[in-house]
Amino acid sequence: MDKRFMEMACEEAYKGIKDGDGGPFGAVIVLNGKVIGSGHNTVIKDKDPTMHGEIAAIRNACKNIKSFSLEGAEIYTTAEPCPMCLGAILWADISRVYYGCNRHDTESIGFRDNAFYNIIGNDQTICQEFDREKCLELFNQYMKNKDRKSY
Repeated sequence: MDKRFMEMACEEAYKGIKDGDGGPFGAVIVLNGKVIGSGHNTVIKDKDPTMHGEIAAIRNACKNIKSFSLEGAEIYTTAEPCPMCLGAILWADISRVYYGCNRHDTESIGFRDNAFYNIIGNDQTICQEFDREKCLELFNQYMKNKDRKSY
């Protein structure tokens, strides 16, 4: 844990607030003590509900190191990652998450992260399996490709 990196995440968030890009969410990604990526929430600016601070920082870091894997990296973020961002963090192989405000703090300023955690926690879902056999054909075709890469 290094307070400097959380301060940088806050600076990212302040930049987004000042520019009206989105919520007060900023993040930096650190590998071996060096910042390799940063970003802040640009949901409003980009008109894209997926452009959370963590997602922006992951995209920036991957671009900077030219890899889809951020294995061994840490992310400093101004708020507890929502389920989408946590999923992206796990997909990126980020090893550790340091966050400032928790999901209840986020809810208290008008964001609805808790609604997603409630759905996950209660096993409620809007998802339903459909036409699995057709899609399994696709998976089988993928497995036949000898040049495929796992990630």
